[in-house]
Amino acid sequence: MRLSFSTNGRRPSDAVCVRKVSSALAAMLLASCALVDQQGVMAPAIRSAPPAAPRTVGFDSLTAIEHKKLVAQFGGEYSWPAAERYLNDILARLAGASETGGQVYRVTILNTPVVNAFALPSGNLYASRGLLALANDSSEIAAVMAHEIAHVTAKHAAARAEREKQAAVIAEAANVIQSRQKGEEVEATQKLSFAGFSRQQEVDADRVGVAVIARAGFDPYGAPRFLTSLGRSIAFRDALLGQKTDGRPDMLATHPTTPERISQATLAARQIAAPGVGKSDRASYLAAINGIAFGEDPSEGLVRGRMFLQPRLGFSFRAPEGFVLENTRRALLGKAFGGREALRLDNVVVGPATPLETYLASGWLDGLIESSIRTGTVDGMPAAFGIARAGEWNFRVAVIRREGEVYRLMFAVRSLNEEAERRFQESIDSFHSITPDEAARARAQRLQIVVAAAGDTVESLSQRMTGVERPAEMFLLLNGLEAGAALRAGEAYKLVVE
Repeated sequence: MRLSFSTNGRRPSDAVCVRKVSSALAAMLLASCALVDQQGVMAPAIRSAPPAAPRTVGFDSLTAIEHKKLVAQFGGEYSWPAAERYLNDILARLAGASETGGQVYRVTILNTPVVNAFALPSGNLYASRGLLALANDSSEIAAVMAHEIAHVTAKHAAARAEREKQAAVIAEAANVIQSRQKGEEVEATQKLSFAGFSRQQEVDADRVGVAVIARAGFDPYGAPRFLTSLGRSIAFRDALLGQKTDGRPDMLATHPTTPERISQATLAARQIAAPGVGKSDRASYLAAINGIAFGEDPSEGLVRGRMFLQPRLGFSFRAPEGFVLENTRRALLGKAFGGREALRLDNVVVGPATPLETYLASGWLDGLIESSIRTGTVDGMPAAFGIARAGEWNFRVAVIRREGEVYRLMFAVRSLNEEAERRFQESIDSFHSITPDEAARARAQRLQIVVAAAGDTVESLSQRMTGVERPAEMFLLLNGLEAGAALRAGEAYKLVVE
């Protein structure tokens, strides 16, 4: 929850209904990925101007509009001049080695921990600070940017849009000419075809990207190294959330599996040169990102283990034992015991004249047992509580009025027994206001680059990390190291500190 996560006055009927809570929580706890094909949402949709239009919006204006939308969607711009200069120097080298002629590329760093990158045909390239934290040298970050440039060069966005349009026309024609069942069969076939088409675009962009970074003088094996780190980051995230990672491809997924991409990128690199050729510059890359913010922006709320702290809005909350929390754009989500329990914390605008018990029973919560509604307080704030049942799920719900907002806490569990009731009530009771001093002490995490001394180990350096789950595993992941790796004295490594 970016806890600015108010629904901005939406009607109660617009809220997420409880029978969808369990699936919504699962869907919103998906692992993040990078080198994803974002091109389909990048290119501005240009329609022909109506007769007597007073003026025509030029391409530059459309690009500026799209830039603002994208930046807003991904947390805003993040300013880190050292990294921007470093990345723009790499982009200049890639432009000279690619098929884009005199195209000038410029990078914008996005203020999000989600690992992602994409590019616009205008030459605007975007990289999240989460991606910068995962990469370990210049060749890895060059591979990411070359991949995105390859999408633009190959005009994949236009090809995807045309393919989608053709698929829709074919399915609709089958529906009209033959039957609804036949139309659905054709639509399913077209979806499979489109998924394969999109996956091939990703493989092609990887292959082109490897060739471009090699021509630019970078290590072509930077691409499979980064993809390996990406796969490990997804597995690490899944392990924290209690999700199973089996690597099996989704037949309708538009991206190849990470192992498939690693294999294809490695093959492309081998066709160019043996390992050890090209520039990596680990030390200079790490110096450029030294001190960069890691994880969430404090203004959007901070997750620290089971604790959620929102310094800007001035409150805190602790999830029950066993929960792993994730702060998303719309809500704070939690998951425990492999998905057998879940929670959601969000907020809505409810008129001050509306009693909380009336709001709770107003219809936004499917399956509410009205006889379960009771009122009370949480940390001195007015509150209403209730129970809902939908399908095989039971829900323990609390709505709390605080400073003109109503905060909604929803816990989902298969069996709402006395033990679950006790744990959920303790968690609800933990919701409390914090003092300005407490809010001021909430600090963002950042990356700190340290140089290993003789005798340093993964364990000794990872113990210096703060505010992270499984610090030794996080240290290995961030530094591209395998379990059991020995550190090299004099080598630079990443730590996460507060």
